[in-house]
Amino acid sequence: MTDISGQELLGKIDTTRPHSARVWNYLLGGKDNYLVDREAADQYKKTFPGIVDIARTDRAFLGRAVRFLVGEGVRQFLDIGTGLPTMDNTHEVAQRVAPECRIVYVDNDPLVLVHAEALLRSSEEGACDYVDADLRDPDKILKLAARTLNFDEPVAIMLLGILHLVPDFVQVHQIVMRLLDAVAPGSCLALTHATLDFDGEATAQVEAQREWNKKADPMTPRTRADISRFFDGLQMVEPGLVSMSRWRVEATPWGEPAEVSGFCGVGRKS
Repeated sequence: MTDISGQELLGKIDTTRPHSARVWNYLLGGKDNYLVDREAADQYKKTFPGIVDIARTDRAFLGRAVRFLVGEGVRQFLDIGTGLPTMDNTHEVAQRVAPECRIVYVDNDPLVLVHAEALLRSSEEGACDYVDADLRDPDKILKLAARTLNFDEPVAIMLLGILHLVPDFVQVHQIVMRLLDAVAPGSCLALTHATLDFDGEATAQVEAQREWNKKADPMTPRTRADISRFFDGLQMVEPGLVSMSRWRVEATPWGEPAEVSGFCGVGRKS
């Protein structure tokens, strides 16, 4: 559980600026957001409607990735930047397949942690914990996660939609490498990341992002080449680094789904 009470956390919520977790919740159809978040999201959608598909495909990737990882024998998950609880959260997907899975959620938005205490309940066989920490402090994350996770056994590090919130590439790459250094062989990294590499709506996306960055924590889309560096030293799981809509999706009579402006991938530590 968190180290401070829900009331203390609620007192820290800033409702004057949009927050990415609450905006994402709104884009996914959730109700745990404020007017400032809805206004920011609606403005983004007006300029770049594709953001809705990005949010949905990001969430769908989470489910496919977790099911894959559990099928590969992973029973521990470190979900950093978890966002507000919706349906099919990491622990629900994992424990539905293997009830003994252990999950640690990490976020630094007080509203996320308030809802985590109330909603993210573990199975009896497994465990869930909730850590109030920032991605930029990986040592704190690892220290607190060790209350629940055994780092001598494989851990899946989940970094969905969060790495592009750290603008300095050198810094964020070092953070990812620090997290990977701490986990055992057989551990995996699963991530999603914004990009402008898909040309279809790049101009609209840039304009929408420019307006967003004036109001909230800035996003920094990166190229495929840069994003691939987060998997340095890892063995990429097929199909490699691809659009979030195309990672291990089932074939349909209409062929592959349309690409969205976000990369995803899973890599395994030897």
